[in-house]
Amino acid sequence: MNITTKSFGRTDDGSDVDLYTLTNSNGMKVQITNYGGIVVALFVPDRNGTLDDVVLGYDTLNEYIKNNPYFGAIVGRCCNRIARAKFTIDGKKYRLAANNGKNHLHGGIRGFDKVVWNAEVVEGEETIGIRLFYLSKDGEEGYPGNLSTTVTYLITDKNELKIIYMAKTDKPTVINLTHHSYFNLAGQGNGNILNHILMINADKFTVVDEQLLPTGELLKVNGTPMDFRTPTAIGERIDSDYRQLQYGCGYDHNYVLKTHQGKPVFAARVYEPTNGRVLEVFTTEPGIQFYTGNFLDSRITGKKGKVYKHRYGLCLEAQHFPDSPNRPEFPSVILRPGQTYTQETVYKFSAK
Repeated sequence: MNITTKSFGRTDDGSDVDLYTLTNSNGMKVQITNYGGIVVALFVPDRNGTLDDVVLGYDTLNEYIKNNPYFGAIVGRCCNRIARAKFTIDGKKYRLAANNGKNHLHGGIRGFDKVVWNAEVVEGEETIGIRLFYLSKDGEEGYPGNLSTTVTYLITDKNELKIIYMAKTDKPTVINLTHHSYFNLAGQGNGNILNHILMINADKFTVVDEQLLPTGELLKVNGTPMDFRTPTAIGERIDSDYRQLQYGCGYDHNYVLKTHQGKPVFAARVYEPTNGRVLEVFTTEPGIQFYTGNFLDSRITGKKGKVYKHRYGLCLEAQHFPDSPNRPEFPSVILRPGQTYTQETVYKFSAK
């Protein structure tokens, strides 16, 4: 396995940004930048051994800075939506940036996806990768506490991309980190993802309202177009008149995973039948957000000049549930001094 580093440019405030290229013995190659912890490219083989880049993104740092719908990024402090951009801890109210209508989305105006992380190369007996560090200061985007965050990206010769998160705080705060790659197993920019075959290991999902905020109800998937317990083409039911799909203009929902007991367990599988690529997701998290690129609309030109049209990528974001800071009935996202936030998610690639 091998890792190389080169300059990826400089931000407007003069911060230097690097691009790290991780390669395993099978030819799998992952490019990651310390700006936003973004996975810029991810090359994996198909059933014939042909490599292709299966994540959406840009060729240059400047494009990520100007307009990035979270392509490949680390998202935090709190991913997904927080209703009315506010929450309360121990009776104290906190106001966040409202960057999604009246609500807070993916960490705010300048979330973890838009900061430069400190980085170091890490090498183990069976892995290579980079470890990213960021100190989110007390009050940043409205969140309380100085939050010290570490995210480690590792690759293995099993064609796995492992993401290990850890954080500590000096005040009670909330945290819900995730990874936001848009995948297309046919190759980035090579058509929509409607023929991809998906399985999600979940019996329930969190019902949303018109603003895509959870109502608090956990609804069983059986008998609905939300049911991916058996492998199903993503496009088979995406345009049905089911109200939940109408709200999201497609799938944009958190699924309640069956188990999350401190080690990554199987959450989802995606199969692209024309080339045989398979993506499996394993996570310690209680939920996974399935999103079908509903808001891509041909206005973004990505890598190699390819235009990203409607539903040209899918996201599988391992996470705690949306709006958890305001939903005591959901698994808690509160982190207190003396505690350590941990999360691990694995994206494993193969072909058949």
